[in-house]
Amino acid sequence: MVMPPAPERSFASDNFSGVHPRYLDAISAANVGHAPAYGTDYLTRRAETMLHELFAAEVDVLFTFNGTGANVVALGMILRPGDSVVCTNWSHINVDETGAPERILGAKLQDVHREDAKLRPDDLHSAALALGNVHHVQPRVVSLTQSTELGTLYTVEEIRLLCEAAHAHGLLVHLDGARLANAVAALGGGDETLRAMTFDAGVDVVSFGGTKNAMMGAEAVVIRSELAGGRGGLVRKSTTQLPSKQRYVAAQFVEALRDGLWLETAAHANAMARLLFDSLADLDELRLSPPAVNSLFPLLPAAAKKALQDWCFFWDWDPAVSQVRWMTSWDTTEEDIERFAAGVRQVLASS
Repeated sequence: MVMPPAPERSFASDNFSGVHPRYLDAISAANVGHAPAYGTDYLTRRAETMLHELFAAEVDVLFTFNGTGANVVALGMILRPGDSVVCTNWSHINVDETGAPERILGAKLQDVHREDAKLRPDDLHSAALALGNVHHVQPRVVSLTQSTELGTLYTVEEIRLLCEAAHAHGLLVHLDGARLANAVAALGGGDETLRAMTFDAGVDVVSFGGTKNAMMGAEAVVIRSELAGGRGGLVRKSTTQLPSKQRYVAAQFVEALRDGLWLETAAHANAMARLLFDSLADLDELRLSPPAVNSLFPLLPAAAKKALQDWCFFWDWDPAVSQVRWMTSWDTTEEDIERFAAGVRQVLASS
């Protein structure tokens, strides 16, 4: 079978995409002369100020290298010996971080099975039954992923109710926002939407992702200052996430926030996923659902899956039901969508 030309960009992951040219320019501009190390440079101060303004809250900001590191730092600032983290079975900290929070922090993850990857207040009430029992780990943190690993979204009201339930039991709330920008864009976009689903809703600490949203190795932990207690820098350093030449990370956040680039790139990725859905929604065998953000989870017959992966790689998702994941990125083009959809149709027609 002769396939049409493959898309220039893959549909495997938004981590496969390159870095936005404006972030590369920002890094290049920062690469002039010497600057103080370990976050004492002017770009770090500027980026911290911009994040304070963005979240409109009294927060400490800690820049890190990657999403796993951001989550470890965020959780490390609020966990104690004997504590646990309540999350879903689909959460990134549970399935995609090689046990990093457990190994580095010594905290148990209590994963709750949820088909849609979203916690419910009742899950927190159940976990809280262990509080005070010396023979059980003590629930301390509730970790939400927004958007989730299944491409689902918590509404602002759902996050508020979860925070309310968590705080009623003395628990703290961590929001893993590796794709937070995609969620903000999907729920209306803008600074107010971000605030409404984070600190205004009662979230205590946020892992604010940049790498999956067109940046290069740039993440931030944003935590309520009273919780950090001035010890955030110590936690970050002891968990190996303190960038020595932090100006290059900070420069990207300054560029992202100065005119809304962080939302522009996420909104484009979301729009491309919707375009891919619209291009293939008539193929019932794919069992596609309209995407909330930038991911689709079709079903593919084994032969068709292999042929398509050899032509334009993407990841398996649930091999038991032959489900795969297609993801769009900030740089996905309409031509990429057209080529990929044509290839999918050709392979399915031949099989």
